[in-house]
Amino acid sequence: MADIYVRKGTLADLPSIMQVIDEAKQLLKASGSSQWQDGYPYESTLQADIKNGINYVLIDNGEVAGTASLMFTEEPTYLDIDGAWQNPNEQYSTIHRIAISSKFRGQHLSSYFMSNLITITELNGIQNIRFDTHRLNKAMQAVGKGFNFKYRGIIEVDHPDDPKRLAYELNL
Repeated sequence: MADIYVRKGTLADLPSIMQVIDEAKQLLKASGSSQWQDGYPYESTLQADIKNGINYVLIDNGEVAGTASLMFTEEPTYLDIDGAWQNPNEQYSTIHRIAISSKFRGQHLSSYFMSNLITITELNGIQNIRFDTHRLNKAMQAVGKGFNFKYRGIIEVDHPDDPKRLAYELNL
């Protein structure tokens, strides 16, 4: 039986987190996606997430197998949506910068990780969870659909070449 769990990321985890992010960037590039191809997310971004207590790591037998940031504050890019949120005036969490190490791909750990992020949100008394992703990021779209996230429309991010992102929401 594997020792698999989720915990908050620490600065000591940062090199492993960046390795996971770099592997995800390569996977996105191979799929033709422009997402994460301009340097973002930067090491400073992940370092700030850790310091702010919003980074979580998926641990598998002592190794960082995945990373995600779970925000409990308003996401500014979600204020303007070409579509509609189901509960636009209720508090929500936002999942950002989620990635699984290539070493652990194919083990369905993204589902385990997503389940834990949903649980953490609910334990914080929040019933709405959102994320956005590039239209070519089929893996993230599939994970979201597997947890009954609903497509809500298009939001725009600060990306000069391809700012449109698919927005998803789960209402518990």
